[in-house]
Amino acid sequence: MIDVKRCITLTAAALAALAGGAGAVQAAQCGNTAAGFENWKREFSAEAQGRASAASLQALAGTSYSTPTIAADRGQHSFKLSLEQFMAKRGAATIVSQGRKMKATNAALFSSIQQRYGVPAGPLIAIWGMETGFGRVRGNVNTLSAVATLAYDCRRSAYFTDQLYAALQLVDRGVLTASTRGAAHGEVGHTQFLPKNILLYGTGGDLNNVGAAMTSTANFLKGHGWQPGAGYGPGQPNFAALQGWNAASVYQQSLSIMGRQIDGGGE
Repeated sequence: MIDVKRCITLTAAALAALAGGAGAVQAAQCGNTAAGFENWKREFSAEAQGRASAASLQALAGTSYSTPTIAADRGQHSFKLSLEQFMAKRGAATIVSQGRKMKATNAALFSSIQQRYGVPAGPLIAIWGMETGFGRVRGNVNTLSAVATLAYDCRRSAYFTDQLYAALQLVDRGVLTASTRGAAHGEVGHTQFLPKNILLYGTGGDLNNVGAAMTSTANFLKGHGWQPGAGYGPGQPNFAALQGWNAASVYQQSLSIMGRQIDGGGE
């Protein structure tokens, strides 16, 4: 004799299990070594179906685990220095000296940026000098591999997963390609924009072009509350916008000091 009640219960449970298995995609598993990276890419691609295009996921499939990225991510010791030590290490005096020349050479550009965004030349040039030495050092790490590696790495997986989805959108737009190279954390251009910031604040054009990089950087600061004509020293209204650029206190203070010196306002 068949136990009808038990049969119905088992059938319902089986259907529920099948439905759950069909609707759920296993979250990509982060890791801290290269060993799991290829499997993570497959898991991430399955998870990204419908959110990222086939073409962009194909570009992701070609990425490799970036050991230079992990080394750079684990080696950011300069942010633990005192302000004076940090500025000396980053060559602040040279940045200010060269920055004043950059301001004079590109006077029309910085004047038009200030008129449009309300941001003076000083902080933009300080960022430019700090990030790439005025474009001289923009990095030579594969951008997609860098961002994918950090999305896989457990230390800041959620943050860089957002950056990776942004990077895949930029691949679809032709802004990034499988061969794009930049800094170790996936930043590109004269002022080192991460993919999500390109989407949010990029003003168009190649960020390896000075004009595009400066206008995008000004747009970033404006988007973080920059008030035309207000000060940008610690405690002043626009210092918060500099804090939005970099989370390290010594970096924020250095930008403020160098920017004001470049703008002719002393420290």
